[in-house]
Amino acid sequence: MSDGDPFEPSIRGVQVDARPPGWQETYARRLVAVDLLAVVLAVALAQWLRFGGPLAIARPRGGSSDWVVYFSNYLVVSTLIIVGWMLVLSINRSRAPRVIGSGVEEYRRVCVSTAATFGSIAIISMAFKLEIARGYLLIALPSGILLLILFRWIARRVVVEARKRYGHCVTRILVVGNPSAVRDLASSFAGNGSEFAVVGACVSGRASRRPLDIAGVGIIPNFGDESNIVAAATETNSFAVAVAASEQLDGRALRELSWELEGLNIDMFVAPGVVDVAGPRLQMRPIAGLPLIHVEKPTYQGAKQFEKRLFDVVFSSLVLLCGLPILALIGLAIKLTSPGPVFYRQERIGVEGRPFQIIKFRTMVDRADTMLGGLVSLNESPGGVLFKMRDDPRVTPVGRVLRKYSLDELPQFINVLKRDMSVVGPRPPLASEVETYDDSTRRRLLVRPGITGLWQVSGRSDLSWSDSVRLDLFYVENWSMVSDLLIAVKTVKVILSHAGAY
Repeated sequence: MSDGDPFEPSIRGVQVDARPPGWQETYARRLVAVDLLAVVLAVALAQWLRFGGPLAIARPRGGSSDWVVYFSNYLVVSTLIIVGWMLVLSINRSRAPRVIGSGVEEYRRVCVSTAATFGSIAIISMAFKLEIARGYLLIALPSGILLLILFRWIARRVVVEARKRYGHCVTRILVVGNPSAVRDLASSFAGNGSEFAVVGACVSGRASRRPLDIAGVGIIPNFGDESNIVAAATETNSFAVAVAASEQLDGRALRELSWELEGLNIDMFVAPGVVDVAGPRLQMRPIAGLPLIHVEKPTYQGAKQFEKRLFDVVFSSLVLLCGLPILALIGLAIKLTSPGPVFYRQERIGVEGRPFQIIKFRTMVDRADTMLGGLVSLNESPGGVLFKMRDDPRVTPVGRVLRKYSLDELPQFINVLKRDMSVVGPRPPLASEVETYDDSTRRRLLVRPGITGLWQVSGRSDLSWSDSVRLDLFYVENWSMVSDLLIAVKTVKVILSHAGAY
């Protein structure tokens, strides 16, 4: 990248690498080696655990006159499985540039490919009466999925770190739309580890080319209105164009723009203008020749609700039963180190606005609520609705340890069994908070509050009030069992890192 190019902005404080997005093809090729290593390890582990070594003999059960193909050496079987496994991963496009780094979709394709591989092995084995040890396959399948996902995750983290530190492995993108849409798009792409780096903008009604200064992004060159999109994309060496709300770009203009960009090998993305709605609720439906986006209604009842309740009961019961010794030790430590009850109860507002008593281990001195008035001026919570203080003098020494590892929240699993709460959900609000809710914020009360949630894995006490509300509303609008499981897994990482815990 030349130092004299005026259209090479500093994104998020990191100089953007101007190389073309060939990094995707390079990354995909390296994933072949990563996948091969995972598959070989899985198959080798299965063969070693089942037979004790790579040259173990598989003895046939039938006579020599049977129409059965026997493999006297499982090394041949393992080699064929490895080749087939890698082939199915490629056929299922698990390393396609549009998929790598996309998280759930990438892992889904890996799992589907693995299931297809072993399904094919089972069918072939039955059709040709091949005696392949079931224990061997039962070891190779789950270990292969775990290793593939683990190695893909590690590879993804390497790319994310390269983006954060050096600005490598990014795709240069031009954003187009009205001023507010351009700012929203640029801010969305500004997250740490984002694949896209905004290197220019075309703003509706902006004859002036004065650069845009967007908080959290930096200075972005402005190339005028929509008539300059192709020229701007070429001048900034962009490899993608993101189009948001714009008065000048109707259906015909978008189609013609896509044709022009296609000739330049530049991708085009069209933002639907629907915010905080997750992919599963968006479905493309061609109606009368028009590609319309159908937004599914959020579901709070029926089978999904039953699945969520079943997960809550099973998970909470296991935590309380397995953690009983820890719960007893924590209760004893609280009782011996400070006067007052072991548990702290406080009224919170649950589903549909119904109040309930939340149960926690006491982490503050007894009657700490009466001392709040003298500390209000020291509130460190952005927004001022909640009270948060990093060095709260009311917190006991044992309480600091409990808060650091979120152990004070373990008794809330009792609230889950009582149907007051869920394992995953919005943060349980105080009655004073609910009094400040507007109509949109009140939608937080459509589902049960959770012990953990998006707010827990996205910053906890470091979040501002508006960010906390936004994350809770996003969860309410898009919750699913898959998202609940992912949040539960991420919660473990957050607890171990102590991020936002005070």
